[in-house]
Amino acid sequence: MYFALTDEQRALGETVRAYLADRFDLTAVRAVFEDQHGDGNPTELWKAIGAYGWLAVCVPAEHDGLGLGLVDAQVVARAFGAGAVPGPWLPTVLAGEALRLAGSDEQRRSLLPAVASGALVATVAPRGPAGRYDPSGVRVTADEAGRLTGPALPVEYAEAARIIVVAAVEPAGEVGLYLVEPELPGVVVTGLENYDGTVRTASVVLDGVPGQRLPGSSTAVFTDLLDRGAVLTAGDLVGLAREALRRTVAYDRDRVQFGRAVGSFQALKHHLADLHVAVTMSEHAVLYAAHALDAGLADRRLAVAVAKSKASDTAREVTAAMIQYHGGIGYTWEHDAHFFYKRAKREVYSYGDPVQHRDRIAALTIGRVPSTTTDGVPPTLAVP
Repeated sequence: MYFALTDEQRALGETVRAYLADRFDLTAVRAVFEDQHGDGNPTELWKAIGAYGWLAVCVPAEHDGLGLGLVDAQVVARAFGAGAVPGPWLPTVLAGEALRLAGSDEQRRSLLPAVASGALVATVAPRGPAGRYDPSGVRVTADEAGRLTGPALPVEYAEAARIIVVAAVEPAGEVGLYLVEPELPGVVVTGLENYDGTVRTASVVLDGVPGQRLPGSSTAVFTDLLDRGAVLTAGDLVGLAREALRRTVAYDRDRVQFGRAVGSFQALKHHLADLHVAVTMSEHAVLYAAHALDAGLADRRLAVAVAKSKASDTAREVTAAMIQYHGGIGYTWEHDAHFFYKRAKREVYSYGDPVQHRDRIAALTIGRVPSTTTDGVPPTLAVP
């Protein structure tokens, strides 16, 4: 079977990249990166993201969305990764997915149109301090009355969000999803320092806060939401890896050492060729994982684990090579290479690091996992 993006999906990616090149290039990214006291969400960029429908990709048409799927959303994620784009696009899209998957008709009617247009900045709080991206990592609890207590971190753009979708362990042991307004009494949002200036994160601590439950939520839905976050994060990773590789190849074609272009040296050519293969395989893995989730295929959990682990490893290696193969300039603050490296380093651990996803691959293929992960924590995998 021939499997590739459609002409419309490729056009979507080209449109996003063209806008970013013209209106929000790496010079604009640098301004956000270096403004650590700003909210990390440039107003004009966010307006454009909403106006062009890039938040509406997965929102159903009856709620003013495009009614497309995760394959289309990962096209946007790739373009944003390639541009190291700041802003709460990903957490807002995921909050919309939580509403689509588990919200009531009234919740969808009242909130999804605002998500699609960009009028509502939203985020998700799926784990607690040092928790894994699975049900075992949830540290917030819900009592019988739906009051939420406990910590969640890191939460992307919690200080900018008007709605937070909080995962909480319920009395019966299920993981439920709850809508929380950050302004409510008992909610404490504290900004966190971040080496990646293309994002803003915070801790969210709840103390008996009333949450509005998404009635269709369950542990299985929560796991599905995490998988969608993993695929979109992997899409961002392969986008930035491809762009980092493109910039590195272009630089080494022109950089001359010992009277020759550095890119002509065999050792360098071989490594760059290997990186190209790795990026290409990662792109295909992400594309298939998005399709598998859209289609509800039996191997979707495995596909997500393969995609996120492969994209994480590849982006980490490519961005490290980008710094090294740019020579001395690549190690400086003035060069753009560190934007890609720091973003990749952060996203490697978002929605499951390679160790967690390889544990999951083992569980799904041979029925067992290592007794502990690299941090000594026994793995608890949700494999519906």
